[in-house]
Amino acid sequence: MLKSSRWRSPGKPLNLIIRMKRRSLFAEQYRSIRTSLEALEKNGPLRSIMVTSSRSGEGKSTTAANLAVVMAQKGKKVLLIDTDLRRPVLHMTFQKTNKAGLSSILRNTRELFNVIQKTEIVNLSVLTSGPEVANPSDLLNAPDMSAIIEQALSLYDLVLLDSPPVLEVTDTRMIADCCDGVLLVVRSRSTESDLALMAAENLSESGARILGVVLNDARASKKGYYMGSY
Repeated sequence: MLKSSRWRSPGKPLNLIIRMKRRSLFAEQYRSIRTSLEALEKNGPLRSIMVTSSRSGEGKSTTAANLAVVMAQKGKKVLLIDTDLRRPVLHMTFQKTNKAGLSSILRNTRELFNVIQKTEIVNLSVLTSGPEVANPSDLLNAPDMSAIIEQALSLYDLVLLDSPPVLEVTDTRMIADCCDGVLLVVRSRSTESDLALMAAENLSESGARILGVVLNDARASKKGYYMGSY
C-alpha cells in the first residue's frame, strides 16, 4: 500500500506540496509513492494513470494533483486531466479558468492543444473538466477518451487522470480501460472495507490494471498516506 497526504474537509482547497516546505513529511510521502510507481514500471511502462476512489471525499483529487507535482519535479513532462465532469476541482486547485476543457474536446468544440493550460510548476500542465454538461457518462465514452489520451501521450511523458468515484458513476470504468494503470484511494477509518473491495472488483472487471491502494489517513495517523499492492 502507498502512504499519502493529510485529510481535507469537503469544500476546502486541496493541499498542494508546492505550497509547503520541500522537505515536509507530506511532500516526502508523495515522493515515496512516486518511487513505488517507478518500481512497478519494470513490468511495463506506466504513461497513463487514473486516480480514483470508491466514493467522494476520500482524497483522490489531492492524490492526483500532488502525484502530478512530484512527477513533474522529477523531470517528466506531465499532463493532469480532470475527468470528474460532475464535481471538478483541479481548475480551482491550480487557479485556472474552466471555460474550456475536457468537455469542450468531447463535444468537438475545441482541440486538445488549445485548452491545455500550463501551471506555475515546471513541466506540469492541466486539462480542466470544462463547462458543465448534462450527459457526462454519454460524453466520456471509451473511444473518445482513448483518442484524447493517445494524443496527450504524443505531447507528454505522463498523463494522470483524476476520475469520478468508482461506485457513484459508470464513467470511471470506461476511463480505466483506456489507461495503463489505476490507483485506488481510500480513507482509513472512513472507507468501509466492503466498498473498497467492491470498487476494486468493478475496476478489475472492466479490465483495469490496479497498481495499488493509497491509504489516506492523516487525521488518524501522522504518517499520512500509504500505497500498497491490491
